[in-house]
Amino acid sequence: MKSVYSNKKFIVSILFFAWVTLAFGQASYSKIISLAPSVTQSLYYLDAQDKLVGCTSYCTAAKNDHKPVVASAVKANIEKIVSLKPDLVIASGLTSPKDLELLRKMGIKVEVFASPRSFQEICDQFILLGKWVGAEHRAKKTVSESQQKIQQIARRISRLNKPKMFFQIGANPLFTVIPNTFMNDYMTLLGAENIAKGLTQGAVTREFVVAKNPDYIFIVTMGIVGDEEMKTWKRYTNLKAVRDNHVYIIDSEIACQPTPITFVQTIETMNKLMTGD
Repeated sequence: MKSVYSNKKFIVSILFFAWVTLAFGQASYSKIISLAPSVTQSLYYLDAQDKLVGCTSYCTAAKNDHKPVVASAVKANIEKIVSLKPDLVIASGLTSPKDLELLRKMGIKVEVFASPRSFQEICDQFILLGKWVGAEHRAKKTVSESQQKIQQIARRISRLNKPKMFFQIGANPLFTVIPNTFMNDYMTLLGAENIAKGLTQGAVTREFVVAKNPDYIFIVTMGIVGDEEMKTWKRYTNLKAVRDNHVYIIDSEIACQPTPITFVQTIETMNKLMTGD
């Protein structure tokens, strides 16, 4: 009877484990390919880079760590990915859907992290990634610390009037941050008004910016193009941002990287430039 009871208990345990796996997915992955630079950076923040077996040509930290490059920003090398035998491929919304479908057909698990629309979505994705690599506690701790830092900054700037801001992320055509994107949260959390708040697409003209007359202009670095944009805006001497010397360049490797840590770094940089704090 004891043997029968033990067998039943064993079967129940197996069934429970199977249910948990189906309901919540695999607890931890050990061979991950990242097709999104922000995911790659997040793995390093989670101290899980040992689980990374492939990355894109834009994943700076991983390339410096000599991780195999298996994709550009949009095109994946399917043959190379398959040869690395990953148990999970994490892609961005830029990755070719055809490539992802082909990987799935070859039996490889693929997850897609869409571009987050807010700081909260950045945090949610970071915690989910933490679960996948067995670092959920570390992920939650990082998120909590990031949220606290942002709250501290928000309390310090509450005394300011609501300044108008233009956040430029492209030059040809001129492109701006729009609502429902995580980069828009940089402005709202700093108590600023996005001059593109009524737009659904990011392409604008210089005339649009001049008409809105922002108090601050932030330009994401674009190499020489970024420096040229700074010079171009400074010719518009009637702009309030230019008169007050409030035209700044922000590092794209930080500002365009949706992780809790880089989000806070960007907020802190912008706040310091705006207030001197």
